[in-house]
Amino acid sequence: MTQSSTTHISEEEYLYCIRCGLCLSVCPTYREYLTETASPRGRVALTRKGLEGELQLSPNLFEQMYACFGCLACNEICPVGIRPADLALEMRVVQEEVRPAGWKRPLFRGLIPHPSRMEWVTLPLRLYERLGLRRLIYALGLRRLMPARLRDLEAMLPHLPQRPLRRVLPEVSPARGEERYRVGFFLGCAQSLMFAEESAATVRVLNRNGCTVITPRETKCCGMPAVGYGRRDVTLDLARHNIALFERANVEFIVTDCATCGSTLKEYAEMLGDDPEWAERAAAFSHKVRDISEFLMEIPLEKPRARLDVRVTYHDPCHLRRGQGVWEQPRALMEMIDGVEFVEMEEANWCCGSAGSQLITHPETSLRVLKRKMDHIEATQAQVVASGCPGCQMQLHVGVRRRGLSIEVVHPVVLLDRAYRLEED
Repeated sequence: MTQSSTTHISEEEYLYCIRCGLCLSVCPTYREYLTETASPRGRVALTRKGLEGELQLSPNLFEQMYACFGCLACNEICPVGIRPADLALEMRVVQEEVRPAGWKRPLFRGLIPHPSRMEWVTLPLRLYERLGLRRLIYALGLRRLMPARLRDLEAMLPHLPQRPLRRVLPEVSPARGEERYRVGFFLGCAQSLMFAEESAATVRVLNRNGCTVITPRETKCCGMPAVGYGRRDVTLDLARHNIALFERANVEFIVTDCATCGSTLKEYAEMLGDDPEWAERAAAFSHKVRDISEFLMEIPLEKPRARLDVRVTYHDPCHLRRGQGVWEQPRALMEMIDGVEFVEMEEANWCCGSAGSQLITHPETSLRVLKRKMDHIEATQAQVVASGCPGCQMQLHVGVRRRGLSIEVVHPVVLLDRAYRLEED
């Protein structure tokens, strides 16, 4: 297969790699295995050889692309502008052109874009929590009897809501006091299905700070899962749907409390930049998107009067720090709460090993990367580790439960919400 049949990848994206090796110094998979194929430089070389016909576009070649965590550290450090993490994603699109996987269509077309179907599929997990089965399993120590893989997957789960937040959150949540902003809230899939209380806290904090919040019930997945598995076509359809939906909402800003959603929503402008019908609309949409911490630190944010006496550390989600350039704001948000003792962990900006589904698809590598992250968290002696990404939080839950630690994993906005609510008690 030659480059001419993969026109979405240009020579400039891989040709000018100078093989300096800077990307190796920041790559979590290379650090674990110290092999060239596990490095960004190696993946760039494989991409070039594959597209130019010197290597067969084999399952093994594509596997190297799926082993990439997509943490974006290599993109950031490359001195000549090569973006190895992006290339790995684009090569997954190539795989769908030459070796399409039959299971992806029902998952990325038939399930994930449909919120109601996602709610039905995850109902057993909510019943597992609601009926007390989970509490019983923990109380009796039955988790020890589970196979190791299943035990880790169970540990990923946060405390699950009784109902998806999409079903209970009003579409319009009025500002407390004078309305200063009309804000659209992009409620992500994981937030609605698994982290409902965190997103409810996000809306309360926005209301407290003069925002009327519009949460369109027809919001669909941001599209990142489909991008990660080479189905960019699905993501483009989801982007068009979400853009049109929030246009009708007539909001000044679009806020999300999911780092991955925020990164993807901000990329809609680039994704649809060549579509004459949607380019301008996508650019206007992406221009409005803010992470919750980014937005709160832009506005006059009310300082909570109550204290939270707690020692906190923070893990940077890759798609927040590097994907959006947002890293100071979450720290500033937490440090404005009286009583919070913030402790910076070592390598706070290194990937935790989640990368969406790596614990499922590449568990050995994922857990090796997580071990290093947990070592750094433990060294801070923090009572709380905060992170603004549901995928990261689920991965950190695994680390905490594997080690039997009494560390709470939360979104930074939850701490602000707690401080506000303490004033009212």
